[in-house]
Amino acid sequence: MELNVKTLEGKDAGTVSLSDTIFGLDPREDILARMVRWQLARKQQGTHKTKTRGEVSRTGAKMYKQKGTGRARHHSARAPQFRGGGRAHGPVVRNHEHDLPKKVRALALRHALSAKLKSEGLIIIDELVASEAKTKALVGTFQTLGLTNALFIGGAELDANFARAAQNIPNMDVLPIQGINVYDILRCGKLVLSKAAVEALEERFK
Repeated sequence: MELNVKTLEGKDAGTVSLSDTIFGLDPREDILARMVRWQLARKQQGTHKTKTRGEVSRTGAKMYKQKGTGRARHHSARAPQFRGGGRAHGPVVRNHEHDLPKKVRALALRHALSAKLKSEGLIIIDELVASEAKTKALVGTFQTLGLTNALFIGGAELDANFARAAQNIPNMDVLPIQGINVYDILRCGKLVLSKAAVEALEERFK
């Protein structure tokens, strides 16, 4: 399929041919949901921790004698039922990651790209290059393109001026093609790909 290419100034810069195997799929929500869940699980730190009765700093002496008090039989004050005692079955440091086949991850990326194109949320830009690292100038450029919440994907090497100017603009993210991922694509309002990014994607999935 053919899609119009624009410059950062909003002018026409010809057309680009997009592969149907990457941008022409019928998006499946189940595959996208599995991928997002996998990504968020990998991001989760898993450093939550409470102390068990074996880790609480408290005396381990028996509270009172076993018999003759008329009270329940207790031993250590570290037991969970006592104030200041350890936590029973509390969270422990662990890894939240789970497996997802590599082919499913690659398929999810293609479905995410297809979903953006189907919802008219995909824009192709000739080059993501700025003459100077000025945030104010880039804000005006984005207003011309009608962008308020967007993810920009460049080639293997990002233009330093463009990346530096965009980093202070809210709701605007810039990534090289190596960093493209399903979660960020679905989270953003518009997906902006450079021609170099399109070529890299087609090379990756050919």
